Amino acid sequence: MHTFWQTARSRMILDPSIINLNTGSFGPLPRPVFEKVTAMREVLASEPTDYFIRKMPPLLWEARCKLADFLGTKPQRLVFAINVSTAINLVAAGLRLNSPGEILLTDHEYTSMQWCWERSAIRQGLSIKTFKLPTMARSSAEIVEAAVAAMTPRTRLFFFSHVLSPTGLVLPAKELCAEARKRGILTAIDGAHAVAMRPLDVSDVGADFYTGNCHKWLLAPTNSGFLVIGPGNEDRLQPLQVSWGYHPHPKPMDEPDEFGSTPRVRHLEFEGTRDPCPWLITPDAIAFQADLGWEAIRGRIAELAAYVRKRLGAIAGLTLATPAEPGLHGALTAFQLPFTGPEKAAKLREAIWKHRIEVPVVERPDRLLLRVSTHFYNTEEEVDRLAEVLPGVLKGM
Repeated sequence: MHTFWQTARSRMILDPSIINLNTGSFGPLPRPVFEKVTAMREVLASEPTDYFIRKMPPLLWEARCKLADFLGTKPQRLVFAINVSTAINLVAAGLRLNSPGEILLTDHEYTSMQWCWERSAIRQGLSIKTFKLPTMARSSAEIVEAAVAAMTPRTRLFFFSHVLSPTGLVLPAKELCAEARKRGILTAIDGAHAVAMRPLDVSDVGADFYTGNCHKWLLAPTNSGFLVIGPGNEDRLQPLQVSWGYHPHPKPMDEPDEFGSTPRVRHLEFEGTRDPCPWLITPDAIAFQADLGWEAIRGRIAELAAYVRKRLGAIAGLTLATPAEPGLHGALTAFQLPFTGPEKAAKLREAIWKHRIEVPVVERPDRLLLRVSTHFYNTEEEVDRLAEVLPGVLKGM
């Protein structure tokens, strides 16, 4: 491991007894980010009234502007949320769609988000339609072709993940949104894994609603997520909670207000008293990785992903389930396992964890997947250790 990355790794808070190959679920914190959010919480704890009324509003607007700039959007379009699930629920629960009709999903969506849209469909008299993704596609065109074939005059909204959680396949989000727009179909994107893992300009993607997490690849504090509202959709959503942000405001809806937001954003974002510290410290997470260099980080991620494919791909019984073609993969690499079933999945998780290795076993309807996440702080030696353990573990299944 190069000295530069050893130094960067030393600035992360990592349990030395555990090999963490699961940033795809939860990212650990850089020490300066942890220290900053802890100090901010101490300020909040010491005098909450002064904090909420005087200190927080300008900090919240500053954080909104910096995250919006990082994402390629305007602060007036950025709604903070505690995570991507909350942001998607805000869209699914607050958006009115014409019925009869259908909501279109890929067959690889996060289960809880599928449930979210199923509930929305039932409430609005719509149906859910899923289509099969070519998960080992050789080009983005194959994915776009499959999606377009599934779109019909009945399709009201197309929901998909920018990066698939089970396999790490990167979908051509911009092209998919463009095809949906041609047909008058709204788009909502789960960008949980795209933020910081790959270059992202949400305005260029062109989704009607783009949601994401900052606590994964961006390495921000837990409870930092967002919704970006695309042009023309400013008045489409109702808030999940009616609170003080709901009250009519005399100011123009998109002008900065005294609360660190705009009346329109506050309408959707404010849900009463809460700890805003993760939102306020998200710019520090951006700055931490920017200091290392985004191009360098993504180069390191590509090196590690290639190393994972090489080392684990040589293990008998494992089949690569993430395309190796550039543009179709990122920092998540999945392998199909030679057995199926929830009992096998539970047994395998337990067997791997006995070696103090954190790596998820993903249950799909037709197969089980081992998904490896590699961020800049990971090492080839950690991947080697997993590769050493797996043959014996698989043999014991």
